[in-house]
This record gives sequence, structure tokens and C-alpha cells, in this order.
Amino acid sequence: MPRSPQTRMSDADREMVAGRLRAAHGEGRLTLEEFEQRLSGALAARTFGEVEPFLADLPGNPVTVAVPEHAVLRTTAATLKRQGTWVVARRLMVVGKGGGVKLDFTDALISDRVVEIDLDVFLGSTRLVLPPGASVDIDDVEFVAGSPHVRRVPTSPIPGPGLHFKVRGKQRGGSLVVRYRRRFGKWKW
Repeated sequence: MPRSPQTRMSDADREMVAGRLRAAHGEGRLTLEEFEQRLSGALAARTFGEVEPFLADLPGNPVTVAVPEHAVLRTTAATLKRQGTWVVARRLMVVGKGGGVKLDFTDALISDRVVEIDLDVFLGSTRLVLPPGASVDIDDVEFVAGSPHVRRVPTSPIPGPGLHFKVRGKQRGGSLVVRYRRRFGKWKW
């Protein structure tokens, strides 16, 4: 969702902001009155700049940041992790040799509805933790001595109404796991 402040919001963008406000209310960060005021303001907003004040004091901000078009994440004989608030480029290249990869997109700042992930992972497993409602396409991943495990995440080559992750490339000597975040009480993993 990070965009320039002058960019006009779509209905899907407004719904994502409403989802963030609902989550903040559910976590006890906003009272019911604050939630209702912010929600009505966010739904009436036309640009990202207009909606930013409603989210400024909540986790997961800012809404307007510079987002790179392309990023490369590399690991050799080590674990590569991205979690919490991090900026996701529209296209990610993930290169792993002898190490595991875990990318948690749940609290990440994602600018486009479609995120493209190019895998080149050798002797290590890859775990992708997607935000609620996201879908994935792994049809273009070549598995060599490994296997895919998509758990309760809709798979489709065509993007749905929410976020969509297009994964392609090679996964050699390890598995690819795609799932949503798990919760048990206060614990999340």
C-alpha cells in the first residue's frame, strides 16, 4: 500500500486501510469511537495523503514510502529472514545457497497488489507467510529434490481481489511452504 501522497486510492486500497483499522481496534489500540471516526474518514479519503493521518500512530506505517521496483535478497550457508515491518519491492529475487529462507509478509509494507518472487534456492527450504486473504501462484516453480506445501492459501494463476504472490524459479534440495500466519493466544508464528 505505500504510495506517493498524491496517488488516488482505489476501493481495494480503502478496504485495506479499513482492515488495518479493524485490526487496531481488535488489538485494543483504538476505542470504538476512535475506530468509527477514523473508518469514516478513511472511506471518504481520495488520496493516500488524506488517509495517512488516520494511520500515523498505528503499527505498520508509514503509508507513503519509496518502494523499489526490484530487490535482491541473498544468503549463503545462513538463514535469511524478513519479518515485521519491511518494505517489499514489486519484484523480489531470492537467492539462497545452503540456507533457509523465511519471508513473512504479514506486517510488511506492500505497494502493489501483485508481488513477483523469483526463487533460486539450493539446499534450503523457503517459507512464505502471506497476509490474510492473499493468494499465490507457484505453477512456474521448478522443484528438484524438493516439494511444495501450500497450506490453506488459495492458489490461482489469476490475481483475486486481494494481494497476489506470483512465485517462479527453482527450488532445489528443499521444500517451498506457503501459508498464513498461525496464532495461538498471544503467540504468532
